[in-house]
Amino acid sequence: MPSIDALADRLSTYLGKEQVNLVRRAYFYAEQAHDGQRRRSGEAYVTHPLAVAGILADMHMDHQSLMAAMLHDVIEDTGIAKEALSAQFGETVAELVDGVSKLTQMNFETKAEAQAENFQKMAMAMARDIRVILVKLADRLHNMRTLEVLSGEKRRRIAKETLEIYAPIANRLGMHNVRVEFEDLGFKAMYPMRSARIYQAVKRARGNRKELVNKIEQSLAHCLSVDGIEGDVSGRQKHIYGIYKKMRGKRRAFNEIMDVYAFRIVVDKVDTCYRVLGAVHNLYKPLPGRFKDYIAIPKANGYQSLHTTLFGMHGVPIEIQIRTREMEEMANNGIAAHWLYKSSDDEQPKGTHARARQWVKGVLEMQQRAGNSLEFIESVKIDLFPDEVYVFTPKGRIMELPKGSTAVDFAYAVHTDVGNSCIACRINRRLAPLSEPLQSGSTVEIVSAPGARPNPAWLNFVVTGKARTHIRHALKLQRRSESISLGERLLNKVLNGFDSALDKIPAERVQTMLGEYRLELIEDLLEDIGLGNRMAYVVARRLLATDGGEQLPSPEGPLAIRGTEGLVLSYAKCCTPIPGDPIVGHLSAGKGMVVHLENCRNISEIRHNPEKCIQLAWAKDVTGEFNVELRVELEHQRGLIALLASSVNAADGNIEKISMDERDGRISVVQLVVSVHDRVHLARVIKKLRALAGVIRITRVRA
Repeated sequence: MPSIDALADRLSTYLGKEQVNLVRRAYFYAEQAHDGQRRRSGEAYVTHPLAVAGILADMHMDHQSLMAAMLHDVIEDTGIAKEALSAQFGETVAELVDGVSKLTQMNFETKAEAQAENFQKMAMAMARDIRVILVKLADRLHNMRTLEVLSGEKRRRIAKETLEIYAPIANRLGMHNVRVEFEDLGFKAMYPMRSARIYQAVKRARGNRKELVNKIEQSLAHCLSVDGIEGDVSGRQKHIYGIYKKMRGKRRAFNEIMDVYAFRIVVDKVDTCYRVLGAVHNLYKPLPGRFKDYIAIPKANGYQSLHTTLFGMHGVPIEIQIRTREMEEMANNGIAAHWLYKSSDDEQPKGTHARARQWVKGVLEMQQRAGNSLEFIESVKIDLFPDEVYVFTPKGRIMELPKGSTAVDFAYAVHTDVGNSCIACRINRRLAPLSEPLQSGSTVEIVSAPGARPNPAWLNFVVTGKARTHIRHALKLQRRSESISLGERLLNKVLNGFDSALDKIPAERVQTMLGEYRLELIEDLLEDIGLGNRMAYVVARRLLATDGGEQLPSPEGPLAIRGTEGLVLSYAKCCTPIPGDPIVGHLSAGKGMVVHLENCRNISEIRHNPEKCIQLAWAKDVTGEFNVELRVELEHQRGLIALLASSVNAADGNIEKISMDERDGRISVVQLVVSVHDRVHLARVIKKLRALAGVIRITRVRA
């Protein structure tokens, strides 16, 4: 059983006497607060905070983090207020404890929502003080170590959350040791059989390989001593979950993965790392394309090392990592190592700590833009991808992005405004599609235009959480402004029929009605009308106070649409209307206005209901491209598709989709979806198709 005295002895090796006493005081306070409480295993509850503080002591964390570890469950489990902790131990410790505490007072509909809200709260606390996440990781690590006392379902839920969120966060903060333990414990809880089988297989393989590992280790050590280099050579163990991921991801057998021997060489200085690299490349032949220099270009989590793969004795592949002692400490403890190397409180954060700050800042930005906590946590999960690509800006600055990132991800990483106004990109000075995945070493240049807007289609290929969150946010704003504009036009249309207009309605009347609808701004009301949630006809009646049976006259003339209304106006897929067709608008709740042909069967029942449908007409200056489906019956001949495509192209049309089936051996039926500007343009396309030899009939497909 750990005790406070044993912990105090460990702390006295790197903390002052006064600081150790503050940690003791926090322990006794927690002991009193948790008096009578027991863990599921039957132990006194205070053993948990003590163990959490012990984990942070191994990382050489400061006294305030250790005090917060002692008190981290006090607010949540004992009813002691944050203010009481602040009075006893200071504002900083109270803030840390509050940041780690769950939102237990609120009721959530689902477990996922509760997890997401709690993570969101912690993310905001992390932005104020990054030590919050370190206390949380230590808390989660001790809970994972003592998971076996819980029920199977709860065990799997906690393990899943650990593997999906906390292990990737530990990786993002460079805390290798914590990540590996999280992954192995999580894997064991999620898949106990798989974990046990791999563990036994690893144990057997290590016994068989011992002799060869020792021989390789000796030859590497001898090679260094011949060149007068001092360094520690050690065989590196692959962890269980890492082996499982490789087996699944690369679809390899266990023996193929265990055939690779891994070693680590730790030296004193950076330049010695490169000397060691030269020495081992002289000893064994390197594998081409398998050398990575993470010292010159560190990973996003601050990890630094040289990686190389060699053909060792008997042709076995050897993976070698070469790094300095400081890099080794940083690789194992990541951001926690910052406190170990920190010489003064006012020192500027550098290396891993600065990168972690940058990441937390990005997380906070996502949190502010996200629609809700579940959307936010999805963005964070996306953002915790471990693999990176390194690309350059035109001025030579290196940007780290997750694997599979596109130019749009790059644009948002540079700046939100660059992403929002992006229209094209150049990769290595050639124009490329925005959806093309970026490769390491590419130079990316973004072409932007003032007034450009994010495209909803970008959400299908962006990878980073930042890009996804900002695109959604911009689309929501765009949808709102377009809904307000359409709502205003619809409302004025009805009011005009009564010789009135929105700007002629007295302000008090508008305010009274907003109060009735429980809305704050007139824009909110107009947005509701534009989205089809409220009917312009009903709102106009309320504004003009004709609550009796008196009907408003029907608005004279149809509402003109230009085709540039954007997200709040869509064209029905059942009848695909195009400029020149007689049309009607169906107001659909939440979707805005859907444009149908006047004689479309799908709206025949509500066609004359003024609360559901509105008369529309195409404006003279209508622009854009509209899809039309054509059915072409023609005699079967060679090169049929090419003939149709060239005819449509000759009429300046564009084929969006094409499919073909044979009615019999002689006649083929082709379904074409063609993009045109209006009915005149469609007539030109049909005329060109009719001119083809063998065409029997062309019909436009409607509902």
